[in-house]
Amino acid sequence: MNNKIAIVTGATSGFGLLTALKLASTHFVIATARHPEKAEALRNRIAELSIESSIAVAELDVTNEQSISSFSEELKQYGQIDVLINNAGTAYGGFAEELSLGDYRKQYDTNVFGLVAVTKAVLPYMKKHSGAKIINLSSISGRIAFPAFSAYASSKHAVEGFSESLRLELRPFGINVAVVQPGSYQTAIWETSFAAQVTAPDAESQYKTYFERISAYIAASRKHYGNPDDVAELICRLAAKKRLNRLRYPIGRGVRLSILLHQILPWRIWERAVIKKLLK
Repeated sequence: MNNKIAIVTGATSGFGLLTALKLASTHFVIATARHPEKAEALRNRIAELSIESSIAVAELDVTNEQSISSFSEELKQYGQIDVLINNAGTAYGGFAEELSLGDYRKQYDTNVFGLVAVTKAVLPYMKKHSGAKIINLSSISGRIAFPAFSAYASSKHAVEGFSESLRLELRPFGINVAVVQPGSYQTAIWETSFAAQVTAPDAESQYKTYFERISAYIAASRKHYGNPDDVAELICRLAAKKRLNRLRYPIGRGVRLSILLHQILPWRIWERAVIKKLLK
């Protein structure tokens, strides 16, 4: 077994799966899965790759306190945790007026409260030595919000704020905290989460035309979405570093430029550009 131990939440698909499999070459990975059937599928994938000695699969529902408590108890057998990668997440879409409070709560339960709860459960195992790392998956939406993404974007803004504060709190203990900010990538979150959980306006909605144009823009942009392997590679490089000197690590086509322009342009110019692009 590798000496360094890493946890990857939401490891059954997308960035989580790719990261867990790549990281197994340098760390012993505890890969978590919310659903038993997905946990079993992950175990089968690991067996096919003959890397059972490098990855253990643990069932974990980040929205369930009992599940988190049980997971924390399981960690006692490992003694210490070197890397925590908070990847588990979901995406809700729709206009704020038409989304229910329940939609917002479910979005935050996974992306924010689940992330915080897992971090709190794992931290005691990370403070046993200096040099541990917490890598939180944010998004470009954690810096820039777009229409029909208020639930998702605000949850990622919360992740950014939590991570910044946590980094300063844990600095005296030698624990590094960072966020990875992917742009648009070909991952299952848009097919299985966002597509299934989008609240589309009905025929009488004032937002109907706006929504259709946003949807068309997203569909047309998908051919430019990046390879999720690139994000997994970045996460693994960060996990291997002795120290994370930066808080934020943006990645993806046009992400750095978009963040820069969002920071330096007067709001009226930025707003006009966004609306023009979406409604043209």
